[in-house]
Amino acid sequence: MPTESLPPAPAQAADSVRPRVEQREEAGGQWAVARGRWTAMAMSSRTTWDALEKSLAGAPAQDGRAWDLRPIDQLDHIGAQLLWNHWQHEWPARLEMESQHKAVLDQVAQYTCRPPAEPGKTLAEHLRAFAHIGPRIMFVARDFLRLIGQLTLDIGKLLRAPHRAPWRDFSGHLYHFGATALPITALVGLLIGVVLAYLTSQQLRQYGGEAFIVNILGLSLIRELGPVLAAVLIAGRSGSAITAQIGVMRVTEELDAMRVMGIPHGFRLVMPRVLALAIAMPLISMWTSMAALIGGMIAADLTLDIGPAYFMTALPRAVPLSNLWLAMGKSAVFGVLIALIACYFGMKVKPNTESLGRGTTSSVVASITIVILVDALFAVLFKGVGFRA
Repeated sequence: MPTESLPPAPAQAADSVRPRVEQREEAGGQWAVARGRWTAMAMSSRTTWDALEKSLAGAPAQDGRAWDLRPIDQLDHIGAQLLWNHWQHEWPARLEMESQHKAVLDQVAQYTCRPPAEPGKTLAEHLRAFAHIGPRIMFVARDFLRLIGQLTLDIGKLLRAPHRAPWRDFSGHLYHFGATALPITALVGLLIGVVLAYLTSQQLRQYGGEAFIVNILGLSLIRELGPVLAAVLIAGRSGSAITAQIGVMRVTEELDAMRVMGIPHGFRLVMPRVLALAIAMPLISMWTSMAALIGGMIAADLTLDIGPAYFMTALPRAVPLSNLWLAMGKSAVFGVLIALIACYFGMKVKPNTESLGRGTTSSVVASITIVILVDALFAVLFKGVGFRA
């Protein structure tokens, strides 16, 4: 009695329709044989797609091998496009396929366009593009110098008529920029001092120079790290707030209303913020340096057994007082620059929310960059100040 043939197992049936490329060796050379269903439906699975990419990678188009597409069950335009892209838009030297597959591939080859190659720029075009940067920098420098000039005139007006100055705005900004920033600056300074003292103590212990931790912490924190760290924190905290405040006034057309009412922007908006930061920044810098020194003192006591009494006694001898005046002086410069940059970008905000966010980000980045550059300039100009012979 004849036996009926059993249907193929589901796994075998799925494997038979899976698109793949197999390798075959013949006397005439090496062949790449495509099998399965090369359709969008068959390649929709991520597993199938990864396996197909792996099998295609094993049959590169550059080695001149022959291709046999006759075992393909189905071929749609997606599968044909995949093959055509794998062949780098060129027909293989030897290709065997059915007529219906050739019709699909011919259509794909006919309507597939290569992406246009970007022409290389000539030297004149590069110079022309570079030449556009100069006028932009000049415009920015012109507007910034105009802002500085207006600030100078407003300060002169303040000195002539102090009773007309916006003292309430100044006191409010001084509180927000200074008093409210004390907790975060103290915390960051304390942690920086602990970290710096701990890392320094590991090196000094190897050479028996534990006592020099007072010199290292005192000079680095009071002269450099304290002012720069405070300036970076204030640039991210208060500088962004200044830009956002003035930018919102631009979006809500309050600046236009002030201009119509005859209220000068520089005297009521720029000058109080600049003066507030110029006064607050040296105090915040000194506060941050003190917190960092306290953190370093604690770490030195725990790691090197250098007590707070010795630390406080050796600190004035290790760090001359001129370092403190230098730190406070450049902190005041940092405060003026941060406020001016923040006000400049706030005034340049266009009446839309996208420009407001972009201006706030640019303000913080520019402020931090200028602070670091000016600090490097101070380090070069005053390299002989604050060191004992």
